[in-house]
Amino acid sequence: MSIHPGRHVARIEGDFVIFLIGMRINRLWKLREWWFVATAMPKMIKELQADPDSGFLGATQGLWATGPSLVQYWRSFEDLERYARNADAEHLPAWREFNRRIRGSGDVGIWHETYRVRAGEYEAIYGNMPRVGLARAGELVPVGSTNDTAALRIGAREVDGAPVAY
Repeated sequence: MSIHPGRHVARIEGDFVIFLIGMRINRLWKLREWWFVATAMPKMIKELQADPDSGFLGATQGLWATGPSLVQYWRSFEDLERYARNADAEHLPAWREFNRRIRGSGDVGIWHETYRVRAGEYEAIYGNMPRVGLARAGELVPVGSTNDTAALRIGAREVDGAPVAY
């Protein structure tokens, strides 16, 4: 990943959805169970990346305090839900298998959160970073091409001064 020197912001046209998903290994010795969960998501991401019409815009993986996690960006909630319910895609069979094998056992925890974001009601800034997060799912543009402060970019105020000179 190449570094983009200086300050940049993410830009994405229209509304979009942020979907956070993760797992927690509750019983480390139950390798068979948590390995099944841990290996399901990469297959789904690969499948989504191969289908530009899916509405999937991109994802960033990470390790949170609770375990492996993923931030996904989607064009719409309808696109996300269509994928989640598609019997021919990777997700629904994995979800069914999780429920059959693990759901009530407590061996592995899973979680997700879904956020609908209206156009212009988000803010993201990157300093000397490669394209990650929303900038990877959308467009990475220099700060000077948009408003200079987080409050202006997110629409919290119409007038604002930068607290730090750049």
